[in-house]
Amino acid sequence: MFTMRPATEADTPDVAAMITARCTWMEERGLVSWRENVDDLAGQAGAGFMWVLEAEDRIVGCTTVTTDAPPKDWTPEEAAEESLYLFTTVTNPAYREHKPGTLIALWAVDRAAQQGRRWVRRGCFFPELVKYYETQGFSLVKEQERSAGHLYLLARRAEHLDLAQLRVTENAV
Repeated sequence: MFTMRPATEADTPDVAAMITARCTWMEERGLVSWRENVDDLAGQAGAGFMWVLEAEDRIVGCTTVTTDAPPKDWTPEEAAEESLYLFTTVTNPAYREHKPGTLIALWAVDRAAQQGRRWVRRGCFFPELVKYYETQGFSLVKEQERSAGHLYLLARRAEHLDLAQLRVTENAV
């Protein structure tokens, strides 16, 4: 069973350890990692926007969720549509067989629907991630050039899902 809950400042060391495990996994495969940003990313745990996915009392994933559109990414018309935005989703590679990234994404799709929102949106800089997010039901909406690289923006309609069937519960304490 997996549980999504808001992160707290006390989660920062465990989130950092989980992100570091992901960085090591990525580097072993010749992929670019966020090792130099681990402290900044993990520090978001106490900011009130991060949610963590737990299994067996262990943090196995995290994502930052906001209701505000990044102004450079979405037009004013798109930003006016009620949406959730996912950022910095990271998962522990030791739990890959359980697809924690997909569980987080599907939780967000259901949460957005529960809140009466229309979309879940996200962006990434790697075409491989676009393909992965498409397996989660997201569609590529547009692409933009940024100083950080080529940005891919994706969206999926919010819908009610049976999270119990996915073995995910929410603890919004």
